[in-house]
Amino acid sequence: MKKTALITGASSGIGRATALALDKEGFQLVLCGRREERLKELQLELSNPSTLLVFDVCDYPSVKEKIASLPGAFRTIDLLINNAGNAHGLDPAQTASIEDWDAMIDGNVKGLFYVTKEVLPLMPQKSGALIINMGSIAGKMGYANGAAYCASKAAVDKFTEGLRLDLLSDQIRVAAIHPGLVHTEFSEVRFKGDTERAAKVYQGANPLYAEDIAEIIAFMATRPSHVNLADVVVMPASQGNASTLLREQ
Repeated sequence: MKKTALITGASSGIGRATALALDKEGFQLVLCGRREERLKELQLELSNPSTLLVFDVCDYPSVKEKIASLPGAFRTIDLLINNAGNAHGLDPAQTASIEDWDAMIDGNVKGLFYVTKEVLPLMPQKSGALIINMGSIAGKMGYANGAAYCASKAAVDKFTEGLRLDLLSDQIRVAAIHPGLVHTEFSEVRFKGDTERAAKVYQGANPLYAEDIAEIIAFMATRPSHVNLADVVVMPASQGNASTLLREQ
């Protein structure tokens, strides 16, 4: 029987790349996201069975309803990838937008909590089930103008640690991956569609790409059940920490 992975934020970036990587490993997939057309396009590229759940992780009633609606063949979740999240704005705390703060806390923290809460009853105990949360090096080391985003990812880091202890007796593994600079739609979202400003984030930086992170996630997900790569930090070789980046001239 094929194992089932549920991926949030599967319509683009790391989530989409992870779906393709896990498909190659033989997982059947529950693809979750807000953009149904993109999810359908991704579904056409998969070799293994898949199903779609269209919802916003910030909307708890919708999360609960959609996960409860999973068809029988997808109701045992062996792998949960909590990938959905966002960054909004890059401003000092004294001038930052409350709306941006709310969006980051709702998506990165509360949304991850909501999905985890609803998926946990579907995860088998003592069988190697695994949760992988999408953190960030921003959750390990703060940087200027990113206080709220860093705080949201630090919350993911600590939730992961606590959840690992809560689920220890159930033998459900809990892990997190904390990427540095990854070239995705991340900066376009942060800068509200300003593609020129977003492009400058990656200019000369030789960043990671979504496929790099997906490959690591697939490796984490395919370790034997007695192995848990619990806390993985990955940065491009050009990056020293969250705020130090070597750029080619």
